[in-house]
Amino acid sequence: MNENMNESTYNDNDIKVLKGLEAVRKRPGMYIGSTSSRGLHHLVWEIVDNSIDEALAGYSDIIKVFINKDNSITVIDNGRGIPTGIHPKTGVSTIETVFTVLHAGGKFGGGGYKVSGGLHGVGASVVNALSSFLEIKVYQNGSIYSMSFKNGGKDIEKLKVIGEYEGEKSGTEVTFRPDPEIFTETTEFDYDILRTRLRELAFLNKGLKIILTDERRGEDKKVQEEFMYEGGIKEYVKMLNKNKTPLTKEIVDVEGEIDEVIIEVALQYNKSYSGLIYSFVNNINTHEGGTHEDGVKQALTKEIKRYAKDKKILKEKDEPLIGDDVREGLAMIISCKHPNPQFEGQTKTKLGNSEVKKIASSIFSEGFRKFLLENPNEAKIIVEKAMAASKARIAAKKARELTRRKGGLELTTQWGKLTDCSSKDVKESELFIVEGNSAAGPAKQGRDSRIQAVLPIRGKIINVEKSRLDKILANEEIRSLITAFGTGVGEEFDIEKLRYNKIIIMTDADVDGAHIRTLLLTFFYRYFEPLVENGHIYAAQPPLFKISHGKTNKYVLDQEELDEYVNNLSEKTKYDISRMKGLGEMDPIELKETTMDIKTRNLLKIELDDAILADETFQILMGEDVAPRRKFIEDNALNVRNLDV
Repeated sequence: MNENMNESTYNDNDIKVLKGLEAVRKRPGMYIGSTSSRGLHHLVWEIVDNSIDEALAGYSDIIKVFINKDNSITVIDNGRGIPTGIHPKTGVSTIETVFTVLHAGGKFGGGGYKVSGGLHGVGASVVNALSSFLEIKVYQNGSIYSMSFKNGGKDIEKLKVIGEYEGEKSGTEVTFRPDPEIFTETTEFDYDILRTRLRELAFLNKGLKIILTDERRGEDKKVQEEFMYEGGIKEYVKMLNKNKTPLTKEIVDVEGEIDEVIIEVALQYNKSYSGLIYSFVNNINTHEGGTHEDGVKQALTKEIKRYAKDKKILKEKDEPLIGDDVREGLAMIISCKHPNPQFEGQTKTKLGNSEVKKIASSIFSEGFRKFLLENPNEAKIIVEKAMAASKARIAAKKARELTRRKGGLELTTQWGKLTDCSSKDVKESELFIVEGNSAAGPAKQGRDSRIQAVLPIRGKIINVEKSRLDKILANEEIRSLITAFGTGVGEEFDIEKLRYNKIIIMTDADVDGAHIRTLLLTFFYRYFEPLVENGHIYAAQPPLFKISHGKTNKYVLDQEELDEYVNNLSEKTKYDISRMKGLGEMDPIELKETTMDIKTRNLLKIELDDAILADETFQILMGEDVAPRRKFIEDNALNVRNLDV
């Protein structure tokens, strides 16, 4: 708990009430996005955000998060503690107001927080509404206050003092258990999801200590990790590059403040051909970008071009550098702290404040220009990397001409041919990418020709992690994929031109099939990330076993499903188990029933809940460095499912 909080003026009047809590339980998706695993974990972020706000305001430096044995969550901070008096507007305690009234909190009205991380400020009350049990303890002025709720906040145990303590410490402790009536898919918290976000918050708030503890395995086997980074986002960039080869020794760190807007940028180049820019506003990941990101990108291009010309590295006859050139191999974190952020975009994660672009550009330009001038060797390396990218871009532009589609059924290669569907309605159309003509045969016969297209590819496509776009576009299989999608690639990419709503990878459930699937997913992630983000990429899941008894044939995906099904058969039932053959050895009816038919198949949607984790995983699996790949395989070998070796 924090010391010397008495000088704070955070009190009941700082909690502003905008609107009563309405129908959160009836329409939870409006408040937390969904009632799937993503929505479940969003509850934790809402409570943690309140503790982070205390840290941003300078009143807290430790946050503890516990996954308890009963799968409830406890979040403890050493901030000022939620005010415990009677709220002047509602006539009940401020704690009750915060946890039962929507849009009640210190982030409204400016009295409680100058900068706030909460997106909507509905956190505490929404978590209460969607929990079967919630308890708050506040440590304040020597007294321990407690209040609890049950059944989504309907049953209230009023605020009372349950004990006393000595010293100046203060803080808030919230424990909640998600309601299984709301979260019907799962109420099980994923340690890795919590770990990734809490680690990110520690990077973004230098000096803040966050401790995550998983107590579900008992005292002897409990897992605990502590995250604290005095270097802040510089250490974040270091982590992004840990499985890559840095081009420069120094991690550039630029920070400044104009008109109460704080901009901090950390960056370092590496030898890869893809760039990573992750931006945040008040700890919220603005994955759609916004004015802060635009300003920094603009300044990066301007300063590298200026330096290259001034030092005569870039000659008059050379092609001018553009943004894509200077961002190749870049790992960059942008953090903006804004007292009144305005979010826009489809998912409200794009910063819209127009004044921020100029502020971000000005702050970063000054700091980055200074770095280039003070580090001429590293500056030269950065410029030469951009110039090499420029030459490859020009070569890629020529190669890209080969991927332009002229008509509906004109896509052919020397080896394979697209068998298109007859429907022109993108919403219902599907493209199956299959390995080899042997699998393409039954797929073409077993498909619904009205809405399902089939494109065979030959073997393993080029590993895009180790190549620039110009070399990638010289690969015949890659060109046929790009042409089939219809979106173009690189600077020409336009998701509105996508020809199929679902792009489905269909490979055998063996080692080679898994490798081909990983190569394709790496390609999609690096060059068609919006297709992944918008839910267009799927993996077919052909069954591994067939169980036959009587006239019944039951197909199952893996050993676990097999055991469950067999164990539920009566002891008298005689059955046969056969291991399924590869896709090319299935007959069309079998392939249709098990893998392609919309009514009976089991598709796996490829999702990117955490782009940074995805980038790290693809770099480990497909990058140059063998050591981290070996460690990844060793660590995850026991988690492999559906692998036929």
